[in-house]
Amino acid sequence: MADLRNHFAGIASPNPFWLASAPPTDKAVNVHRAFEAGWGGVVWKTLGEDGPPVVNVNGPRYGALLTPDRRLLGFNNIELITDRPLQTNLDEIRAVKRAWPDRALVVSLMVPCNETAWREILARVEDTGADGVELNFGCPHGMSERGMGAAVGQVPEYIEMVTAWCKTHSRLPVIVKLTPNVTDIRAPAAAAKKGGADAVSLINTINSVMGVDPRTLTMTPSTDGMGSHGGYCGPAVKPIALHMVAEIGRHRETAGIPVSGIGGVGSWRDALDYLALGAGNVQVCTAAMTYGFKIVQEMIDGLSEYMDSMGFATTADFQGRALRTITDWQYLNLNAVSKAVINQDLCIACGRCHIACEDTSHQAISATKDGARHFEVMEDECVGCNLCVTVCPVPDCITLRTLAPGEVDARTGRAVPAEPADWTTHPNNPMRRAVPA
Repeated sequence: MADLRNHFAGIASPNPFWLASAPPTDKAVNVHRAFEAGWGGVVWKTLGEDGPPVVNVNGPRYGALLTPDRRLLGFNNIELITDRPLQTNLDEIRAVKRAWPDRALVVSLMVPCNETAWREILARVEDTGADGVELNFGCPHGMSERGMGAAVGQVPEYIEMVTAWCKTHSRLPVIVKLTPNVTDIRAPAAAAKKGGADAVSLINTINSVMGVDPRTLTMTPSTDGMGSHGGYCGPAVKPIALHMVAEIGRHRETAGIPVSGIGGVGSWRDALDYLALGAGNVQVCTAAMTYGFKIVQEMIDGLSEYMDSMGFATTADFQGRALRTITDWQYLNLNAVSKAVINQDLCIACGRCHIACEDTSHQAISATKDGARHFEVMEDECVGCNLCVTVCPVPDCITLRTLAPGEVDARTGRAVPAEPADWTTHPNNPMRRAVPA
């Protein structure tokens, strides 16, 4: 039986599924309900310093990118940090942690970039009995205009400085939440590690504008006819987040730092991708806001069944296993050859593979045979690009077959070499390195 117990940056939880810092974790009533549903931990919605409460708009805070059948692809928000008094949040955090001692309770923080402000709020959070803090260096709107959030996360020197302050003034594990609104995630992650961070979490939301209302020609969503850029999240950002998680795992300066994966996690399969690429746990927001807290039960069951089927006792058995399969393009084996294969027993003759290949790719799929509608791959034209596999509506109807060494490629007329070769040694590369004799 799979054991989903999780230990992340010194913080224990019964499973690797945490709720991310967001509206679902803004109040004790929400967090109690989340823990009752089975979530292993939560990151409490970002707290700011004492003083006048943060002011949110009294209008649309969310926007969405939907499919024609209204399935959610992407989610946008202009929500700010908590607009409730600091002491109210601290009192509720203390009460929730006492009621749920076995669950992870991490508190997200964002205060001005001065040491006194961080020292003061850290002491008050530590007094609640919380398990750790997450430094919100990712929020791309509202707070960043005030010199916080992504305004800090885009400057590695600031990340290192504030992280070091927090490690100096608190005994709690410090998780640094990184912004994706940078050219290269490795520099901010390295700065967090240099500052002493116990872990990083990523990604926060991506700067975005959702669209325009065709009737009014105003940005949508809008408040009184005006809109603002917001933070984009949900299923559509998952590939971006996975890339950044993997880059941190591959980079020599950041490899080994614990990573909490965030971005488009809505099922156990999504969580598996993050864990296999090196994340120690995952955080969820958009899926919970779309489907409710009980989705975690399906995530727990699905991951447990997968692990049992694979013979994995704990998530540590496969954590990071896929990381070694990621490389730079220049190191891919250019001698490997694949061809598409259509399973005629599964084919429904819709023709999507033919249209896509004929119009936009390599004209490698025929549409008729003996005068009848029939779709078949022409290997003398196929380059194994995978487009037909992607557009086919029937699972496993079209697959790719890798040619064995010595087999002749019908497109080039050459036998597939047994030895791999990449761009670094390719004769077309003007900067190729010499191949040892």
